Amino acid sequence: MDLFSPVALGDLQLANRVVMAPLTRLRCGATGVPDELVVEHYRQRAGLGLIITEGVWPNPQARGYAGQPGIVTDEQIAGWREVADAVHERGGRIVMQLMHAGRVSHPVINDGLEPEAPSALAIDGVVRTPAGKLPYPVPHALGTDEIGRVVQDFVRSAENAIAAGLDGVELHGANGYLLHEFLAPSSNVRTDGYGGTPANRTRFVVETVTAVAEAIGAGRVGLRISPEHNVQGTLETDQADLLLTYGSLLDQLRPLGLAYLSVLHREPGGELVQELRRRFDGPLVANSGFGSVTTRDEAVALIDAAHAEAVAVGRAAIANPDLVERWAGGHPENAPQPQLFYVGGAQGYTDYPFLEPVG
Repeated sequence: MDLFSPVALGDLQLANRVVMAPLTRLRCGATGVPDELVVEHYRQRAGLGLIITEGVWPNPQARGYAGQPGIVTDEQIAGWREVADAVHERGGRIVMQLMHAGRVSHPVINDGLEPEAPSALAIDGVVRTPAGKLPYPVPHALGTDEIGRVVQDFVRSAENAIAAGLDGVELHGANGYLLHEFLAPSSNVRTDGYGGTPANRTRFVVETVTAVAEAIGAGRVGLRISPEHNVQGTLETDQADLLLTYGSLLDQLRPLGLAYLSVLHREPGGELVQELRRRFDGPLVANSGFGSVTTRDEAVALIDAAHAEAVAVGRAAIANPDLVERWAGGHPENAPQPQLFYVGGAQGYTDYPFLEPVG
């Protein structure tokens, strides 16, 4: 196998192994509805083997950023249907990342709604809101009677994504957002059945993934994790606890037969990621690029060494809508413009140039 060969991730049949990582772009306004600009952005990138959308909120309390899309209202579902149709018309595949921001939010972002989290612990820092940078608030600690409601929000949103024509969903269990907050002892200090031991801390994630898999089919569900990434106050610094937590998580999820596991880690071929891959016993999407840009050479090497079935690529996919064509032909790449990642509008979003046709 090589980076440009086809691969199956569960029910998802990919033309190549280059995956567009989920990339926050914040072009969906106050209503969270994808418009024609968003449709064009994803349409342009349909040549990648799989597009994973930016994080999409499954309930209004889950929104972490102004301009982030949702998948709750009829208008949002209709907007995503246009995105899916545009990608499919070009032969692409697209799954929706369902992201509950948890405590990484603020009432100013969410029309006065209080952020919800496993425990009433605020992040030490500030959040960017429409009213400027503000300290993170203390979130509402979800009661055991409320957790089922959040699980059902994920299920309903996954069903909405499938109704909109997307090929599947990815549950965001990484980067310090709600699912990750339950996994990490720094953000989960509960003393009930959802906290304390590593196995208890995995319970909410297992229940959520299982419910979504039962609703839309496990072969259309992926999970993203970022063990020991240590961002946004979600710290995992005890190696023994880390392996117990993620090992328990994947032992419980393995029988489901999920489409894939996406692991964000600086060493995808290292001992930790490969041990988690063995515990999962299914396709791995490797992603090393949160702190550094994933290069063509690294992506090729990961597949050649059989360290993963596919490679998720972020900034190169932002700057090169025809990334697979460029990488396959050894062509030069456009440089990303990070100052334009979150500003809104077409600049730095849909105006990166394609390769000039030969002849």
